[in-house]
Amino acid sequence: MSHVSQAPVTTSDAEPAPPAPRSYDEVKGWFSASDQVLFDWFLARQNETADAKGDLLELGAFMGKSAIFLAGYLREGEEFTVVDLFDSPAPDDDNLEEVRESYPTLTRRGFEANYLAFHEGLPTVIQAPTSVVADRVRPGSCRFVHIDASHLHEHVVQDIAASKTVTTPGAVVVFDDYRSEHCPGVAAAVWEAVAVGGLRVIAVSGLKLYATWDDPEPHQKALLAWLEGRTDLWHGVDTVCGRPLVRIGDHGVTAPPAPRLLNPPAEPEEPVTPPAPKPAPKPAPRPAPGAAWRAVAKDVLPPVLTRAIVTAKRRRG
Repeated sequence: MSHVSQAPVTTSDAEPAPPAPRSYDEVKGWFSASDQVLFDWFLARQNETADAKGDLLELGAFMGKSAIFLAGYLREGEEFTVVDLFDSPAPDDDNLEEVRESYPTLTRRGFEANYLAFHEGLPTVIQAPTSVVADRVRPGSCRFVHIDASHLHEHVVQDIAASKTVTTPGAVVVFDDYRSEHCPGVAAAVWEAVAVGGLRVIAVSGLKLYATWDDPEPHQKALLAWLEGRTDLWHGVDTVCGRPLVRIGDHGVTAPPAPRLLNPPAEPEEPVTPPAPKPAPKPAPRPAPGAAWRAVAKDVLPPVLTRAIVTAKRRRG
């Protein structure tokens, strides 16, 4: 398993390292529970299939939420490569504006701090525009590619072409934001590749499109069999460009177990509550006026004399 950083961190050494997350939920990013379940299904199925070999690749990492998840499916001898500009200058004005508006807090140092909270070493990091992928990633080497980089049409077209070059036969390619209203360039590029470029859709969720450059039927057949047994995901089959695709929606699905921190924070100790002080004893009630002499008279005087004294006191009162 390779964990080699291919580019130096560009942030200043004097800059304090960002705080490590205390849980996976604290890692910033957009990765729905339903897509986590689908990533888990595709990747686990590959890991159980002898001929589904290859590396993992992510274009566009932001703060590492999906990268942390993906790395949990790496097998011995495989490589995980992450490509992102991070805090490097964008290659053109449109991309620079996109980075400023959508990812103002993105830094490589932040990504690395998040990733190393869950994994012992970094992935192979290429800090550059995704246009370098075809030259920096071995052709035919990747079994799973997640594309969530630039939303500009011309850049997505390049990412799609690169995915065709670097994938193994039967590999899965996942596109984020294929239908988001703020990313029409992604939708145009992806559906153009489906219509005329040879990209074959396996399935679509609310936010991601799952595809392959080969025959999607084996994936779809296994996926539909798996979906039949679930009540937390709804599904249907549509025909687009003359080919079937599986539509998948969320019916209250629960995400798979989150990646575990390497060094989880210690549980806070329960505060020790001191025992409440015992209440002071209440003073005995004071006897009513005349009660003392009546008690003594009752004990020592004859009853006839006692009644006479009481009668005389009442008359005087």
